[in-house]
Amino acid sequence: MRAAWFEKFGAAADVLVVDELDTPVAGPGEVLVRLHNSGVNPSDVKKRAGSFPNLLDGGLVIPNSDGAGIIAAVGKAVDTSRIGERVWVYQAQFARRLGTAAEYVALDSSRVAPLPDNAGFDVGACLGIPAMTAHRCVFADGDVSGQSIVVTGAAGRVGYYAVQWASQAGATVIATASNTEDAAACKAAGAAHVVNHRSDSFAGDILAANGGVRVDRAIDLEFGANLATWIAVVATSGTIATYGSVAVPEPTLPFFQLMYMDMNIRFIIVYAMPEAAKQHAIADIHTALANDALHPRIAATFPLQDIAAANELIEKGTIRGAVILNIE
Repeated sequence: MRAAWFEKFGAAADVLVVDELDTPVAGPGEVLVRLHNSGVNPSDVKKRAGSFPNLLDGGLVIPNSDGAGIIAAVGKAVDTSRIGERVWVYQAQFARRLGTAAEYVALDSSRVAPLPDNAGFDVGACLGIPAMTAHRCVFADGDVSGQSIVVTGAAGRVGYYAVQWASQAGATVIATASNTEDAAACKAAGAAHVVNHRSDSFAGDILAANGGVRVDRAIDLEFGANLATWIAVVATSGTIATYGSVAVPEPTLPFFQLMYMDMNIRFIIVYAMPEAAKQHAIADIHTALANDALHPRIAATFPLQDIAAANELIEKGTIRGAVILNIE
């Protein structure tokens, strides 16, 4: 099969190889998926750069955890009726070496979910990390109907889904964006208000958008950089749901301020979500896709051969939306 892989850490152009490897075989409890698209996420790029030093201990790594395609074969204990099923894949390269940047992937059948007929494989490749993370950010603490929710990075991979999940569930969404194109995308996704996170009056703008009232929940991709803002705008007993803190990777917590606000801080990473939360997300994703109610923001598409360029684009940090590979 045609595949991309790396056998050492380093710059994308230096270490990523695209060539032929043996096609995997579905083991017991596994399915073999013929992939049409693979999703490239920031975590995939960081792994290739060396964020997990022991990753290569077992041999070469085929990157990327997300993808979509058709089940070509099944292993023992998997119903043969799944052969030919359109599916999306998640966690393909979590706690294992062989991901979705290849023509085929074999993995546990529980990590392969049905893809509705009306959803393209490109859409399916954008679900595992971003859509499931966004679902957890919105629903980890129950029903959000009637709540006010701020979503930072709302035009990006996770944030764009979070706006859709929250608004469709009955929340009033205040999205953040720094340009007119992203603001329009946020409004189209369901945001009631859009504020500029680069404004000197960021906190005040959030409160003004919410009628002068503190918000119930903040969904944030830059926890350390934005913590002071959340202390200023989140209500007592409110929640900060965060999945990133790149600008300030080791933030200092003002303990007593947070304690006196009875603040809830929920740290989220898709891999560690409880299995029940994963299945909840999968069920809601399927229903939303089937009803044409959930859409990714796809920013760029590359052929598998150009996986290094896809990695480099993500590393620039300026891309808003998903980056995917066409495998065929």
